[in-house]
Amino acid sequence: MFTPLTNLIHMSFIRRLLSIVLCFVCGAVAYTALAQSAFVPGFKNCRQCLVLSEQSVNRVAILDLAAQRIVWEWLPDQSPAIKPAHVGWFRFPSDAKVVYGGTAILMNASGGGVALIRIADKKVMFYAYAGGNPHSSELLPDGNIVTASSTGNLMTVFRTDTLQFPEKVYSQQRYLEFGHNVVWDNKRQLLWSAAQDKLQTFRYNGDCRQPELIPLDSIPLPQKGAHDLFPVGGKQALWLTNTQATYQYDLRKKALTAISIPWHDVKSVSTGPKNAPVVVVVPDGTPGSWWTNEVRSTDGKIVFKQAGLKIYKARWFIENDFSYPANNPLRICQ
Repeated sequence: MFTPLTNLIHMSFIRRLLSIVLCFVCGAVAYTALAQSAFVPGFKNCRQCLVLSEQSVNRVAILDLAAQRIVWEWLPDQSPAIKPAHVGWFRFPSDAKVVYGGTAILMNASGGGVALIRIADKKVMFYAYAGGNPHSSELLPDGNIVTASSTGNLMTVFRTDTLQFPEKVYSQQRYLEFGHNVVWDNKRQLLWSAAQDKLQTFRYNGDCRQPELIPLDSIPLPQKGAHDLFPVGGKQALWLTNTQATYQYDLRKKALTAISIPWHDVKSVSTGPKNAPVVVVVPDGTPGSWWTNEVRSTDGKIVFKQAGLKIYKARWFIENDFSYPANNPLRICQ
């Protein structure tokens, strides 16, 4: 017969045992913690932060514009999760953005890698090899990841299995000419990609275990060399850049409008919080370089500059509800 004390101990043991069993059954405890993790101190109220793809030391960095300094960084060669043989996958980071309500960063690199990193402790929740010089990555509604690779002319969709990466990763590839970008459209449940001289849409099959993207429509673009494609904050529209111009594509009107800014060959464009400038990254013009040591606003002002940096892209530290619903919950298929 159990006394109240032994009954309490017994119940505590049962609960602990049940939690362990559930852990092994779902295999997602570490991943679920991603959604529950707190911001790194100072980030929760950081209204002027940018996420940089910074190639001087192959890192993803968070820049506090108000303080004019980098306050967080992730380097693959200092990450315990990245195997030494795979560090080269993360050479030349080519895009990075916040996801899951600002608790994580999704990044990719020209060396071929893609990774999901928890900001609070820099833990790598998932990484894999896409190859072909990935220039962009995106979350799908179930937590799977899609990348676009430029020299490989391909799109790769990964099952985000947080337990078996990077050795056993299910992926599916398809041809994508000059693949530089991918953007999920939550409202229309479509994936957009500006590939070379056309704007394409894809339907997701919704199979988290065997994900696949099926081509739908294709819209001609006025020039070749499509590069950045990113949501315009607060609008049903997309920023689009190429070697000659910067545009906005209005998804309701299905109209492309040129935006007057003083540069061409813009590598990234990002809409900020209310009253914040739209920021762009443009190569510095040095022969053979594709980076810069500064970030500018669309009116030509320098918002940040630091000698020695090689910034390829800069994104505001916000999660745009164009791609992800408000209070986006963590989703994972096991």
